[in-house]
Amino acid sequence: QVQLVESGGGLVQPGGSLRLSCAASTPRFTVNPMGWYRQAPEKERELVALFSRDSSIKYADSVKGRFTISKDRAWNTVSPQMNNLKPEDTAIYYCIGLYGSASVWGQGTQVTVAS
Repeated sequence: QVQLVESGGGLVQPGGSLRLSCAASTPRFTVNPMGWYRQAPEKERELVALFSRDSSIKYADSVKGRFTISKDRAWNTVSPQMNNLKPEDTAIYYCIGLYGSASVWGQGTQVTVAS
């Protein structure tokens, strides 16, 4: 089964930082992590940051200037550095990748911003 595995979530105080990471768990299959979405309780899943194939990046307005996403050259991992976190950033963060033309989602990692 093709899967993506996220790591790096946790509890952080407002103003703090976290770095998430996403990688494919099935080396036999070429799954390329492309970006991250998040879903807060009782809200719809929303974009956080997403790479296009030309390596351009789309950020949600709510995270611009605070989050920076990076990837390795081989498209094996995608990692957002999240700074100046706010309580409204609390959500389950999901990695999204491509397996051919199909989208693949990770299982999610919880990020909680609270004092």
